[in-house]
Amino acid sequence: MSTLDWEAGTVKGSWRGLVLPIAALAVWWYVSRDAQVGRGVMVSPAHVWSTAVDQVRSGALARALSASLARELTGFAIGTSLGLALGALLGISKLANRAIAPSFNTFKQVSLFAWIPLISVWFGLGDVAKVVFLSLAALVPVVMHTSDGIRAVPANWLDVARAYRYGRLQTVAYVVVPAALPSIFTGVYLALIYSWLATLGAEYLLVAGSGIGNTLVDGSEQFRMDLVVFGVIVVGLTGWALNAFARGVQRRWFGASRAA
Repeated sequence: MSTLDWEAGTVKGSWRGLVLPIAALAVWWYVSRDAQVGRGVMVSPAHVWSTAVDQVRSGALARALSASLARELTGFAIGTSLGLALGALLGISKLANRAIAPSFNTFKQVSLFAWIPLISVWFGLGDVAKVVFLSLAALVPVVMHTSDGIRAVPANWLDVARAYRYGRLQTVAYVVVPAALPSIFTGVYLALIYSWLATLGAEYLLVAGSGIGNTLVDGSEQFRMDLVVFGVIVVGLTGWALNAFARGVQRRWFGASRAA
């Protein structure tokens, strides 16, 4: 397939992906025309757009989104760093795997939101508690995929490393890490998505403060469906942007690796 054909197929696929949102918008507009429905349960797209403009002009959206993303990225960074270290330990050391893996497998079965009561007691209800909660959300997928990726390195690759008399660090750097990198990246990608989803849960269930979760809480308490719908749309678009960013990094990284 030529580059031109591939680009044409990509554009065609992108347009197909817009069919459902456009159809949903049309149904939303049609249903919201009913004045009785529009009073509380359903608001019109025009009303939501007006609210969006007000949120942007007043700076409320920027403040809320920056606060949520700051928490999300902090928790993601902490959880990913700890997850890479623990996952590498479990993948490389058989002794550590036998000693720690059973407890970790039990730990990961506990629902993430079940930790909120303990976190709120130990760390309060502020930003520290939220970051701890988000770190847990990012930790589990990184540990799982890192350890699985390392253990899945083909044995014959390790035999070749031994034949070339690679030291332990050389084997890890030149054989284990490159082979496990796709799995590791999957774990990091999931951590980014999970930590964003957990951000909204943390802001909703703990003291909201500033953030998109607070926007949703305010809209719900004031029975402003326009603010609620606006918040949901912002959450979805932000999640889409994070997903697109991660996929772009993946394509560039592994594309450059194959080219090299």
